[in-house]
Amino acid sequence: MKLQSFTSIILMACWSTGLHAQKVLTEGTLTYSISVESANPKAPTNGGLQGATYTVFLSGNKSRTEMTSGLGKEATIHDAATGSGVILKEYSGQNLMITLSPQEWQDNNQKFQDIVFQNTGETRRIGAYNCTKVIGKLKDGSTFTVYYTREVTLGNQDYDPRFQSLPGLPVQYEMQRPSGVYTFTLTKVDQESVPSSKFEIPKSGYRVMPYSEVKHR
Repeated sequence: MKLQSFTSIILMACWSTGLHAQKVLTEGTLTYSISVESANPKAPTNGGLQGATYTVFLSGNKSRTEMTSGLGKEATIHDAATGSGVILKEYSGQNLMITLSPQEWQDNNQKFQDIVFQNTGETRRIGAYNCTKVIGKLKDGSTFTVYYTREVTLGNQDYDPRFQSLPGLPVQYEMQRPSGVYTFTLTKVDQESVPSSKFEIPKSGYRVMPYSEVKHR
């Protein structure tokens, strides 16, 4: 009985230490590098996306994600409080803004609803983080690999529909595309405040299109 009580105390102490070590990021910037492995070993990888970066800006309920590459730039601004969002595309000198109501945001991301993450039991040290490997399974049966850490959690997990139910911060993940495998690797976490201008919807400089016009393109 005494041994059981002693063991319980040790477990509680470890659990308490883990809680104190875990950081909750409510505002800051995440930067990911992107590498591409071509689906065809005999063909070169897409030079426009090789070496691209993916940046996540977070502040309270608001988020902005940006992918910048040699091909151009694409950003998504989302307000978790209202559920609405916009997608900004800047390619070949053309600037396009797609507006999404809360219902349209859900419709655009419906393939990511009810993702189930299966723990593989594998762990890996990636950069400064101890990570666990999980396999995300979508409703259509497709899967993707994620290495995440519990050392950091995000106050706003609605910034990316893929990771709403992930119990931590995605440090490295792979996305399958017809052209190959895209690997996103976290390279920097900046906890400095993010300017409110990052989440403002542009009032000019973009051709505005409603979601209904681009949904089936």
